[in-house]
Amino acid sequence: MTRTITVAGLQLAFSGNRDADIAMTAAAARAAAAAGAQLVLPPELFEGHYFCRHEDEGLFANALPLDQHPAVAAMREVALETKTYIPCSFFEKDGHHHYNSLAMIDDGGNIMGVYRKSHIPDGPGYEEKFYFRPGNTGFKVWPTKHGVVGVGICWDQWYPETARAMMLMGAELLLFPTAIGTEPHDPSLDTRRMWRRAMVGHAVSNVVPVLACNRIGTEEAATAHAQTFYGTSFACDQRGDIVHDLDDVTPGTVMATFDLDLAARHRAAFGFFRDRRPDLYGRIAQDI
Repeated sequence: MTRTITVAGLQLAFSGNRDADIAMTAAAARAAAAAGAQLVLPPELFEGHYFCRHEDEGLFANALPLDQHPAVAAMREVALETKTYIPCSFFEKDGHHHYNSLAMIDDGGNIMGVYRKSHIPDGPGYEEKFYFRPGNTGFKVWPTKHGVVGVGICWDQWYPETARAMMLMGAELLLFPTAIGTEPHDPSLDTRRMWRRAMVGHAVSNVVPVLACNRIGTEEAATAHAQTFYGTSFACDQRGDIVHDLDDVTPGTVMATFDLDLAARHRAAFGFFRDRRPDLYGRIAQDI
């Protein structure tokens, strides 16, 4: 019997009120599950505004341990109620350390484990190195009842090494929750096409379906830190063909059903993994 998985990515605008934003995300996740999704992916740090656009030491108070975080608790409840898998992004506090993390929640509401974002950006509007330590979990993949899922977080998505590492660990579907928009230092720079092309490239070079979801809306509009997020969430198949996408202003849900057995057949036929030459790739892992 052919193995398929129906996945949904949520594209939402956030108010900055944590309780309200978590409740809105939970409602959207329930609606996606009711429409047939077996896995629902919320955007990165959906617990409120994307706060990394500037440095504010008071915001560290919003980080909480895994077992105390309201976003994780809410998504566990949704997962249990709807029998869906939910990769849940959250601002994690672990002792004196802070991470941009993701809890993988299974279809019984149980936490399968935590992935901590590996690549941490630091630039105008995306000053994440002030808030987050680089992840110490390594990349992870998650065996579900429908297939093996790999999840990277935002900046991870720009790195071909992220996708290939998760594929070598057995991933059959790649997911990327995101928060990306305008570039404060250069209003003429629009990265949305580059953003999509990078991940479509992962789909093609690994012969794997990909889904990415992003937030929308202008946050802190009346301040010097205003930033507009461009949405354009999408899903593409293992050949890089877009099967569903959204625009840059409308809240909604990207949904797609992928035939994982067909993707596996195509992957084997293309020979990208057969013809790898790891003996030649040592330079990639050298930090020089």
